[in-house]
Amino acid sequence: MAEAPQVGGAGRRLGELLVRQNLISIAQLKRAQDAQAKDGGRLGYHLIKTGAIEEHKLTEFMAKQYGVPAINLKDFEIDAEVLKLIPREIAEKHLVIPVNRAGSALIVAISDPANITALDDLKFLTGYNIETVVASEMAIREAIEHYYAEKGPSVADVLGEAEEQLSVSGAEEEESIVDLEKAADDAPVVKLVNLILLDAIKKGASDIHVEPYEKDFRVRYRIDGVLYEVMKPPLKLRNALTSRLKIMSELDIAERRLPQDGRMKLRIGQGREMDFRVACCPTIFGEKIVLRLLDKGSLQLDMTKLGFDEKQLKWFIDGIERPYGMVLVTGPTGSGKTTTLYSALQRLNRVTDNISTAEDPVEFNFSGINQVQMHDDIGLNFAAALRSFLRQDPDIIMVGEVRDFETAEIAVKAALTGHLVLSTLHTNDAPGTISRLLNMGIEPFLIVASLNSIVAQRLCRVLCQECKKEAPIDEQALIEAGVPPEEIGSFKVYEPGGCKTCNDRGYKGRLAVYEVMPFFDSLKELVINGASTAELKQEAVRHGMQTLRMSAINKMKAGVTSLEEVVGNTAPDRL
Repeated sequence: MAEAPQVGGAGRRLGELLVRQNLISIAQLKRAQDAQAKDGGRLGYHLIKTGAIEEHKLTEFMAKQYGVPAINLKDFEIDAEVLKLIPREIAEKHLVIPVNRAGSALIVAISDPANITALDDLKFLTGYNIETVVASEMAIREAIEHYYAEKGPSVADVLGEAEEQLSVSGAEEEESIVDLEKAADDAPVVKLVNLILLDAIKKGASDIHVEPYEKDFRVRYRIDGVLYEVMKPPLKLRNALTSRLKIMSELDIAERRLPQDGRMKLRIGQGREMDFRVACCPTIFGEKIVLRLLDKGSLQLDMTKLGFDEKQLKWFIDGIERPYGMVLVTGPTGSGKTTTLYSALQRLNRVTDNISTAEDPVEFNFSGINQVQMHDDIGLNFAAALRSFLRQDPDIIMVGEVRDFETAEIAVKAALTGHLVLSTLHTNDAPGTISRLLNMGIEPFLIVASLNSIVAQRLCRVLCQECKKEAPIDEQALIEAGVPPEEIGSFKVYEPGGCKTCNDRGYKGRLAVYEVMPFFDSLKELVINGASTAELKQEAVRHGMQTLRMSAINKMKAGVTSLEEVVGNTAPDRL
């Protein structure tokens, strides 16, 4: 294999040369070599991954060392005819990509110009004389993914086709249902809707917003909690596109004055299915449609990967594995509470236990768990479902949300009569949940007797590990964020960069930050004595509870997230 020389002599020489030029330290080289021994691959790749040297500096060094030009592949557009000269499997095997052709010479970008085996293979395969330019391994991998990807029709192609073939007027409020159905079934509209849905899945979006305005019509994706505009279809496609989405969701396309909710399912590739929850809402310029993507395949139910610290995870598991009592998960809408509860249910899902859940809506279905969808219009609310569950010989009950006194009262009574109750609540932090329950009308002695633990959470965006870069340390900003002054300088702070891996956003994925508060005996005493939320928080921290801000700061110190995310997603601690 082409990687063998790099692991041995060439890799060792590269490391020695970089140390000799004072571009890296011996300790940094050792870290990269350890990573290489563990994961394989080339030393240069691990030097960049471990932060020993910046990508562009390594490329410049290699170019100077071998006397060949360096190239930034992001600034270069490679012709399709040139790409055909080297198949993808060869490009991946030798980590090269053809860049240009000049007479009898083929210019290829390579991360290791000393790899004679690769150059000989390319010469034999193509019949061209091979000339090399240097690019980093990461840049070449990204270019291979980008250029060799199977490309479907582009947004511009589909929109152009739709504009040419579709003749729908701009103000068609009087349009007949037959016309709308016909327009919605036209090939360009079907293609455009499919493109929007598949592109959202590919980009890892959690929601799609299709929004009509007076003179505009736009589509936005929510990716890692932030909305990005992705396209502006022509205004005349508005009704045809929304009608197509409503038909796919089995909604009434004749009803444009009332909100409607539906679902649709899409099959993608080999056996993979994607569910969409669809909400249609009338606005003054037409119907806005929001689609929530529910991908069970990407649902993370492994508790160790949700974002818990070691002690927090131990406390949380201790709370949910008691035979009875109540565990509450709190946080704003979209903070990942449902995922945390689902991960708890997955752990508790045993043949020996009867588990029932009341949800609004049921987002994912699980084998072995009895899930009930709420229907307020016929009187099936959380309180009614809870009453029903208690007659079903339950062991574990999950209630989507404690919204009122009636639901809270039944949940507390269930927890006191030998059942484990899991639920969510909307409060800012764990200690504040006590005040919320008291305000609902639950007596302090019932809270003390029924609660096992409270978990508060938020979601922070994770820095893209391919392009994150070290940020200058602003001591004042770190102190204001809650970092103890004596710890400043003992860790690195990173900020988002931007690359093809993360679509130039600098972030890729999200992770929860938690505040887990077991109900210690001293906290029970404070609740009975009517202590304030601040006093409860102070006592919990004394017992070792990490606040949301503390947890977020730990993730920043570990290089997982940025200071911007810490400050933007968690409130400062006021102890």
